Amino acid sequence: MTSSEESTKVAIRQVFGLPVIVAALGYFVDIYDLVLFSIVRVPSLKGIGLSGQELIDKGVFLLNMQMAGMLLGGILWGVLGDRKGRLKIMFGSIFIYSIANLANGMANSIEAYAFLRFMAGVGLAGELGAGITLVSEVLHRSIRGYGTMIVATVGVSGAILANIVAKEFDWRTAFVIGGILGLMLLLLRVAVAESGMFKGMESKEVAKGNFLALFTSRDRFGRFMNSILIGLPSWFVVGVLITFSPEFARALAVQGPVNAGNAVMYCYMGLVAGDLVSGLLSQLLKSRKKVVLLFLLLTVAAVAGYFSAAKVTAGSFYIICGLLGFGIGYWAIFVTVAAEQFGTNLRATVATTVPNFVRGMTIPITMLFQAARKVLGLEMGALAVGALCLVIALISLSLLQETFHKDLDYFEEYL
Repeated sequence: MTSSEESTKVAIRQVFGLPVIVAALGYFVDIYDLVLFSIVRVPSLKGIGLSGQELIDKGVFLLNMQMAGMLLGGILWGVLGDRKGRLKIMFGSIFIYSIANLANGMANSIEAYAFLRFMAGVGLAGELGAGITLVSEVLHRSIRGYGTMIVATVGVSGAILANIVAKEFDWRTAFVIGGILGLMLLLLRVAVAESGMFKGMESKEVAKGNFLALFTSRDRFGRFMNSILIGLPSWFVVGVLITFSPEFARALAVQGPVNAGNAVMYCYMGLVAGDLVSGLLSQLLKSRKKVVLLFLLLTVAAVAGYFSAAKVTAGSFYIICGLLGFGIGYWAIFVTVAAEQFGTNLRATVATTVPNFVRGMTIPITMLFQAARKVLGLEMGALAVGALCLVIALISLSLLQETFHKDLDYFEEYL
């Protein structure tokens, strides 16, 4: 066996090693829970005695509670990840959202439901950032893109399972299944090793996980904000075009009924394929920025196709939703770019807060859409907001450094 063949075998073993598998399965359960609430919102609220306008009003309230938990959890887990370790935080977050899921299956009041959605949000906020940070640090820089690709591709497919489970089981059982899946992951913890970079930092006199340090330097703040802003189109697509797909379908005179749940499923199927292809391309092209640029341009084309879909069949419209998902399927690369922009002592803080801040941007994006559609109409209002998100993302991408070949074993210097 040649040295090249031996190196290839070693790389394959690392890419499919336990840290990558555990991070991928953790994100799988994360996405399962994140999407499940949207799918079972109506039957679950009816199950605790609500009806009519309350299904919308309380549904929005519960979604906001979950989002508030994610925003708080993003900061909390990120700071703890740099201070206590990537592995502890990854499993701590899994434990919290698993217990919240189990309890959610027994909720009988809106107050209990809201508290558990908040706690689930706190737990959900930590898994992806900790997992991507761990995988980025345990794999060699020449193959770490493959590892993060596997994490995102396997993880996003959790949305497909959520849709299947929600159709086959009662909403309470669906939540319990999510909780059990999460707790089963904890059994794998004993065999996973902590990041060597983090272990090397433990003995050093260096400031760790200082969230405020991201705002005390123009350079750090710029890297942080630009890392967030390149993800804006993802949640414009999910938060506006997919969430309100039935309304857009009616405006476009789509032939046949369009169901939001099916639109979500097709979008996430596209996301699975997009994450796989974007990860492979980043390795082949040896560039993160080129791939993000390509997928942003694909998103532009998919959005154009979405608003050109007048009088198409419902099946064709769902395919376009899948293409939108494929276009925003640079999620793994997006989080990897954020992790690679910063030193070991701030990496988990950034990798955990960035995706949750992007998710939080859904609120101003949808508010802007609501304001724009009153002035410009449904379609033109959405196009205006989408164009703004895409332009901001493209400008932010141009300001970030290429990180494919970057050695991550260094510290951010701050007081």
